[in-house]
Amino acid sequence: MDRSLAQTATYLGLGRQQLITQMRAKRLLNDRNLPAYPTRDRAYLIVKEGRWYHPELGLQYSQSTRVRQAGMPWLAEQLGIDLPPPPADHRDVA
Repeated sequence: MDRSLAQTATYLGLGRQQLITQMRAKRLLNDRNLPAYPTRDRAYLIVKEGRWYHPELGLQYSQSTRVRQAGMPWLAEQLGIDLPPPPADHRDVA
């Protein structure tokens, strides 16, 4: 499951802009909020490409950064954030 930067920020207990500022400071994002090193960090951060049709301007394209599931603990470590504990699993209770 890939998460947007806003979803990731909420999970880490930050605001979206705070997360982006910290990721830029660590040089994980470039000035367009895309991964600064897409090849190196491809296991953790990916670029989602989108497109839509605008009636006056024609086909429009967008790119956004997504954080992969494996990237959550990696990103928390990079930023020095303690992850919240995982929820308890009560399925094995007998």
